[in-house]
Amino acid sequence: MRLPVVLTLLATLCAAGSALAADTVKAPSAAQTAQRQKMTDCNSQATTQSLKGEDRKKFMSNCLKAESNATEKLSPQQEKMKTCNADAAKKELKGDARKTFMSTCLKKAS
Repeated sequence: MRLPVVLTLLATLCAAGSALAADTVKAPSAAQTAQRQKMTDCNSQATTQSLKGEDRKKFMSNCLKAESNATEKLSPQQEKMKTCNADAAKKELKGDARKTFMSTCLKKAS
């Protein structure tokens, strides 16, 4: 008599846990959505060309790299961050000295 009650209770808890887990799933970010679209597009092109094996791998790699470079534009802030980061690397700055340099460098752009 206890076994059916225990099994029912266990099934109820599992269902409740699944419902809670489903609520916590995040929607994909814009970057993830864009990457998925790139993968879909490149995969479609590779299929259209009937590529297989190594040829397909090479095509997919080149396709994904080419598309990401074409759509990836840096904002002025990102450009400045890149420049300041490169300057800090040239000066071999570490720790607090790097933080101070980066802060000063980025403020100069504003």
